[in-house]
Amino acid sequence: MKEKLTVSDSKKLFHEKFPYVIPGLYKTIVDELLVELNLLSHQSEFTQDYLFCVGFTEIFKELMEGYNPEEHLDLLFDSLCSSTNFESKKIKATSYKSLEEFKNKSLKDVKNLLKDKKNSNKPYPSRIINLGVYKTVSNSNDFEGTIESEKNKIISDIFESINLPVTKAEKDIVIYKASIKKMNQTKELIHELKIKDKKKKK
Repeated sequence: MKEKLTVSDSKKLFHEKFPYVIPGLYKTIVDELLVELNLLSHQSEFTQDYLFCVGFTEIFKELMEGYNPEEHLDLLFDSLCSSTNFESKKIKATSYKSLEEFKNKSLKDVKNLLKDKKNSNKPYPSRIINLGVYKTVSNSNDFEGTIESEKNKIISDIFESINLPVTKAEKDIVIYKASIKKMNQTKELIHELKIKDKKKKK
């Protein structure tokens, strides 16, 4: 059994494994993920299931979009995992296998498959698992063409069917979508400022 690490231990380990300066836009995200993973590793009810693996890999990919240098991303992911007692290779492999299993399926098929794969144990209601469900559902081939109210109803039904608190899940999804929107706006602003700065120098 691995020794339980404090948040401080995890942060120290992370910086030893990832000795690079993290751009300001991404630093808060990395800190939040590190703390979240550390806290999850202490929960006896938590299990590293496929929804957690999908959630973590997919939100990492989306939140880290545009990170520079891009070649640091694999080490960054591995460092987050190893400094919080998680195995990055196992997480990536489970996520890839699961995403392939759900690939090119309709919302209805995704809903049924999620129900079929439901574990007999009640899943631990974490933000990463909730977003794993959301990312799995939003990858369905008819998700974009479905009206918003119907999407929300299907997502709520799915959370209920797999024994996850609907209210918390809905809140996590709303906050996540708002964070992505805010990040994209910040990236656009930084890009525009860089262009203006280049023009001034000319």
